Amino acid sequence: MTSRFMKWLSIMALLLGLMLRSSSNFRMVLELLVCVTALTAVIQAFRAGKHLWGGVFLSIAMLFNPVFPFTFSAPMFFGLDLVCVATFVISLMALKPGPRLSIQGIIHPHRRIESL
Repeated sequence: MTSRFMKWLSIMALLLGLMLRSSSNFRMVLELLVCVTALTAVIQAFRAGKHLWGGVFLSIAMLFNPVFPFTFSAPMFFGLDLVCVATFVISLMALKPGPRLSIQGIIHPHRRIESL
């Protein structure tokens, strides 16, 4: 649930970033938000066993890393922004969380009893 919310928040921020390219403060917040969201998506992908998605989001996290930022030209940033939006949107459909297990399913993993 948290990663889904973070992805939607990043999508909105990236789309807003396409319109407000002039503000350097907004760009710093955008980089931090996208980096944190990409890292949560990395964790979600590796838990689901989807290592390719994990690698994609790890590269996004490195590109939007606010500690050691990369500088891009305006057209390059625009293209990168669109690619990231598309990646987050596709991942919302591809990386769905599995069902939550009940206490019995956690204690006895071979039973896989789902909670209501």
